[in-house]
Amino acid sequence: MPTRGQMIRMQMSDGAEIGVYHVGPTGERRGGLVLIQEIFGVTEHIREQCDLFADLGYEVLAPALYDREVPGFEASYSETDVQRAIQVARQLHDFEVSLRDAQTCIDALKDKGPVFMTGYCYGGSVTWAMACWSKDLAAASGYYGGMIPAMSDRTPNCATILHFGEQDHGIPMEGVRKVAELHPEVAVHVYDAGHGFQSDRRTDYHEPSAKLARERTLALFRANGG
Repeated sequence: MPTRGQMIRMQMSDGAEIGVYHVGPTGERRGGLVLIQEIFGVTEHIREQCDLFADLGYEVLAPALYDREVPGFEASYSETDVQRAIQVARQLHDFEVSLRDAQTCIDALKDKGPVFMTGYCYGGSVTWAMACWSKDLAAASGYYGGMIPAMSDRTPNCATILHFGEQDHGIPMEGVRKVAELHPEVAVHVYDAGHGFQSDRRTDYHEPSAKLARERTLALFRANGG
């Protein structure tokens, strides 16, 4: 399915210019949304997600977080590409840079109305970290971020929900339960699914869970100004 937004260039806080997928809202503007990629980059799947939110009235920015290290990086779900994406995310790219870039995107939207954030996999971890760090988000919805349990000592500054798959072999349920116990104010949803259940490109795609998680995400945004 062709996407309708476009990759623009935006200057980040360190002076670097990176690609950012931008798509404007259809109809009445509900707010801004920063959508954070999986480790695989701003792929066609991520661009499609941006378009779906834009169709519901959100102006969306999705920064290509690895553009400094690997410009234009887009990986598939093949084993070779998975290993390459892991290398980029864990060895070449600084997680803190992702947070600063996410904030730059928030800053570009916040004067127009409320700003929301969502993200998947790597982006789920960024979403949790930004909910706890940024003062400029109205609400955040993070999907199966593997680093979230290790950041469970942080407290969100905005309304936040999280989504995990019960059969996710990379995120032990004890870590998910820890987050839920430490943060009763955060709705931690667990689905009968594996990692990546939201992406229809992945073998773990689980349509009922993806649909329910999306409904919960949209309800959260609408309840907080969107």
